[in-house]
Amino acid sequence: MRIATWNVNSIRARLPRVIDWLASARVDVLALQEIKCRPEQFPGAAFEALGYHVSIWGTNQWNGVALITREPATDVQAGFSGAPAWGVPPAVEPRALGGTVRGVRVWSLYVPNGRSVDDPHYRYKLAWLGRLAHEARSWLAEDPDAQIALVGDWNVAPRDEDVWDIRAFAGETPVTPAEREAFGAFAAQGYRDVVRPLAPTGYTFWDYKHGRYPRDEGMRIDFVLGSPALAARVEDAFIDRAARSGDKPSDHVPVVVQLREEDSAEQRDDWDEDDRPMVL
Repeated sequence: MRIATWNVNSIRARLPRVIDWLASARVDVLALQEIKCRPEQFPGAAFEALGYHVSIWGTNQWNGVALITREPATDVQAGFSGAPAWGVPPAVEPRALGGTVRGVRVWSLYVPNGRSVDDPHYRYKLAWLGRLAHEARSWLAEDPDAQIALVGDWNVAPRDEDVWDIRAFAGETPVTPAEREAFGAFAAQGYRDVVRPLAPTGYTFWDYKHGRYPRDEGMRIDFVLGSPALAARVEDAFIDRAARSGDKPSDHVPVVVQLREEDSAEQRDDWDEDDRPMVL
């Protein structure tokens, strides 16, 4: 089973790229962030033509999350309990969408950016992460063997090497101690970054400005955090850096994990090296 996450920065603007990538990557679940559209605006027919099912939560030209799945996702949930609200009037933004596929509970997450440490959005970000951590802890307390994948754009760089030059980020998001502590709370509960052990280097985001991508001045802010039961199944992972090149790319790239089948007698979709994009 293959799970991928990708902040596409507007699905309608990136549709041809996403469809081409999905057709070659052959993932079972693709979690999208920043779809930037309402459900009726989402180009679902293009995904259905490839044999996928679509679950969407979006409200306008900002934010928005989706799950693209080979099998219909069950127990689809828009948002998590107690999620902080934002805006005037305050409302819960479309930033978290959960669904279960083949026994794996996948959450597509778009963590608030935070903007700057003196901005109210920074406090909103920390509150959002804190509440998600509370909920994630309760999920494991209820079922320690639950297979949970918290995937998406976390807007946190938890290590200094996760940004192209830590000196350029002094006192700024996404590297502040409070953000890193909020991210670390998930590890304290047993959730693991299942990509880093298999892909220890590489960024997942490059700003459009200042020629960041050609100079590889990026950030690693997109992660797959797995519960203990899910982490035990991960056999491969990679960051598809090449997806950032070409015409009109997203500023993020896909992050992919491959899970071992639970029953070896029923294995399918074995990882083929020809399916694994070359990571440049």
